[in-house]
Amino acid sequence: QVQLVESGGGLVQPGGSLRLSCAASGFTFSTYVMSWHRQAPGKERELVASISSDGRTTRYSDSVKARFTISRDNAKNMVYLQMNSLKPEDTAVYYCRVVRGGVYWGQGTQVTVSS
Repeated sequence: QVQLVESGGGLVQPGGSLRLSCAASGFTFSTYVMSWHRQAPGKERELVASISSDGRTTRYSDSVKARFTISRDNAKNMVYLQMNSLKPEDTAVYYCRVVRGGVYWGQGTQVTVSS
């Protein structure tokens, strides 16, 4: 079965960096678009970034463009989100997602940006 496991969240000061990881299993990882989403308290879940199956095409929300970088390693079935210049408004639970017939989410990893 499809399984997505996120890691790498934590508490960081404004301006700091974090790298999130998502380990995928249960499907042919290299053939699917992967994406990162986030949900802040009281807000709807939103798309942060997506990456094509071959890693050549990436897309970002305007709020994270030029600060976050999505990447993947198809040999390791991993997708990453490098987050730089973090702001308090980036505080949220971050989720990895794949759409394979249905929509599959990981359990999420908390990112808190605070001084």
